[in-house]
Amino acid sequence: MKILILCTGNSCRSQMAHGFLQSFNSSITVCSAGTEASGKLNAKAVKAMAEIGIDISSHTSDSVQNYINDEWDYVITVCGGANEACPAFIGKVKHRLHIGFDDPSHAVGTDEFIWSEFIRVRNEIKEGFYTFYIEQIKPQI
Repeated sequence: MKILILCTGNSCRSQMAHGFLQSFNSSITVCSAGTEASGKLNAKAVKAMAEIGIDISSHTSDSVQNYINDEWDYVITVCGGANEACPAFIGKVKHRLHIGFDDPSHAVGTDEFIWSEFIRVRNEIKEGFYTFYIEQIKPQI
């Protein structure tokens, strides 16, 4: 089972989703990428995941071009709001899904509010990807 998670920057939401899916089942292959990969992970995303025992600090922010020639069982986009363009993937894919989330890195306000947005989105990603795993992945493995 091979799953690719896509977003624009590949620094936050796709990285958290990657970490969650891998934590649900280490036997599945999970990668994440971005159409405009930032080249680094969002430090708050790494901290939010570490807070619940999932270490994504060794992940890399990669360009979707690295994966375009591979075959995937699932390609999942995680871009959220209507203002945000989700990337298209033109490679060989059995199933394309969209599971959208707000981008906590765009939160504005106090440090406490910004941190609460990272936690909220992290928890939404966990819930959304756990449901996906239970309903669509687990029955196939």
